[in-house]
Amino acid sequence: MKVKINGQELEAREGETILELCLRHDIPIPHLCYHPAFGGQGACRMCLVELKEPGRANNRLVASCTYPIHSSVEVTTESERIQRLRRNIVMLLARRASQNPWMKELAEQYAAPSLPPVQTEPADCILCGLCIHACEKMGKTAIWSMFRGIEKRIATPYDEAADECMGCAACAQICPTQAIKVEEGAAIRTIWNKRFQLVACRRCGKNFATREQLEYMRESSGYEVDELCDHCRKITLAQSMRQYNR
Repeated sequence: MKVKINGQELEAREGETILELCLRHDIPIPHLCYHPAFGGQGACRMCLVELKEPGRANNRLVASCTYPIHSSVEVTTESERIQRLRRNIVMLLARRASQNPWMKELAEQYAAPSLPPVQTEPADCILCGLCIHACEKMGKTAIWSMFRGIEKRIATPYDEAADECMGCAACAQICPTQAIKVEEGAAIRTIWNKRFQLVACRRCGKNFATREQLEYMRESSGYEVDELCDHCRKITLAQSMRQYNR
């Protein structure tokens, strides 16, 4: 179906969101809580756009990451109203992570006023929720959102080592502000107040995963997992394919 984005007519796929359509056509829309692996959450509201629908007299604001396209609509991704709202969002988020380089850059981009900082845990956390979704995607629920208002934070139950956590560090890898700290040394990884023994790749010797992570992969897949890092796994697969094609 035909959709107008900033006056440009584009062909939308049935059911895809406004943000997905814009990303597909390189139309920039800021987003903090969206990831291709999870889809949209509509949590940060940075991706707000103005929407004009058939039969409606006035435009309305929608989160582009969660609005599925089912009809020929008109979308405006940049306007004075949208810029003002995004500036306010950045202002509040920067208050939680005032010293974070990424948030500082965002605050400068939107000329967001500076507010007195608030202490948060983990430090620099902007509550985007991506870490929670990453944990769920890995098949676990070791962390979640706790409390409300300025007390709201991401944590493990009672801030103690969670039985569910397998130390995969997917939460830390996806965090846009690097709020989740991971310490590694002497084949030990420490994350969320829990220590994990790291397993070395049998080919290159580099530590690449925790024993708990590999065990979970074995249990969930039903197959034996070769102890190879991603890089060596690709090399081994390529070598096998070459031998197979001879």
